[in-house]
Amino acid sequence: MENPDILLTNDDGIDATGLHALYEALRSVGSVTVVAPAEDHSAAGRTLSSSVDVREHDLGYVVEGTPVDCALAGLQSLCPETDLVVAGCNQGANLGSAVLGRSGTVSTAVEAAFLGVPAIAVSMYIPAAAFDNGDPGLDQAAYASAVDATTHLVAGAGDIAVFERADYLNVNAPIASRCTGEMVVTRPSELYRKTATRDGETVTIRDPIWGAMESGSTADPAGTDRHAVVENRISVSPLSAPHTAADDPELVGLADAY
Repeated sequence: MENPDILLTNDDGIDATGLHALYEALRSVGSVTVVAPAEDHSAAGRTLSSSVDVREHDLGYVVEGTPVDCALAGLQSLCPETDLVVAGCNQGANLGSAVLGRSGTVSTAVEAAFLGVPAIAVSMYIPAAAFDNGDPGLDQAAYASAVDATTHLVAGAGDIAVFERADYLNVNAPIASRCTGEMVVTRPSELYRKTATRDGETVTIRDPIWGAMESGSTADPAGTDRHAVVENRISVSPLSAPHTAADDPELVGLADAY
């Protein structure tokens, strides 16, 4: 994939530092056009609009819609010549199988895969304490490990034909100041620990995994994405977009009996 036409998008919005950091770096390995949401749509998943307003921007286009809107508008209308979609760099990690359908960043890569275009979703793990006052206020240097890893993968993916075996790559990197610089191939962790606790008319949803990550005490097994990031390594998971159906003869029998 020499000098590919790259569609760069995200779910944090057109002004996000992580997107701008990727834009500057990816121009060294391809031609980059940004098609990004006007506003933050974190955790939007595969939410889709019936129509969206689009306006031109110095980097490409701004879409008044969701990350998946950006993928569809970009690939089928604005940038149909795209060779590769890159989504990110997300402010916060997208780790574990339970997160894949919730993440706007990953959902953009999935949408691209359904349209037959290879994609890379890239996110950066930021320690929970950095979010105590809302926006952690990180500069582009903090994204260096995630950005360098993505640029490396874009430059080398064609040489090994990875997208003949995977629909998209989900990349997660530690914040640059923590990263060891090692990249490992992983699978999404299946560990799930969200809780929902009722107090009167309020149900509070918590995810203790973030605190566990800070302490380094997660139960994620070796070889999984979260385990790699807790060890301050860069995780890359080669994934497929379609849901997999399981053979179930007993269910066939139940359906036949209807």
